[in-house]
Amino acid sequence: MIRVLLAEDENLIRGALASLLSLEEDIEVVAQASTGKEAVAMACKHAPDVAVLDLLMPQGDGISVTQAIAAKVPSCRCLIVTSHGAPGNFKRALAAGVMGFASKNLSARDLADIIRTVHAGRRYVEPSITANAIKAGESPLTAREADILHLASDGAPVSEVAERAVLTPGTVRNYLSSAISKLGVSNRHEAVSKAREHGWIR
Repeated sequence: MIRVLLAEDENLIRGALASLLSLEEDIEVVAQASTGKEAVAMACKHAPDVAVLDLLMPQGDGISVTQAIAAKVPSCRCLIVTSHGAPGNFKRALAAGVMGFASKNLSARDLADIIRTVHAGRRYVEPSITANAIKAGESPLTAREADILHLASDGAPVSEVAERAVLTPGTVRNYLSSAISKLGVSNRHEAVSKAREHGWIR
């Protein structure tokens, strides 16, 4: 029996997945979580074989949860299922040790098969996600430029972004200007949009 933890912040989706997976003879959903923090706690408590994680959850995304579970329950293999399969997210997930990465478009039967694949120690990545990652290439942004762009993504004025980053406004302007130039766009809003589309910032 494959013991599974489901972590998804939308109760309806999580409940439906749990019900459908329970129909599989070799899969048992032993725990559910609605936040990243809760997912780590449930993994520590139940020691599941496979954790099925949403990429975007409150109190910790699927990537940080994967890292935490790997440190605390190394026998648990993690699978991220997401509607945000941007190349950057995929690459960060692989670097974190994720064994599976798939979109939410798959059927419950397909998810069950992927859980079996991951449980067997084999990696699964949806082919379209791999193709998009190859096409997008590496991020042109430095880690600091990406960080500043993320801090500025809510449209806050430069002075506020500078406070958040503990930098001078002039330095923040330089980072934003460099990011805009590297991404080939005309303003901060377009830079954030393009970087997020490719998964280069959260």
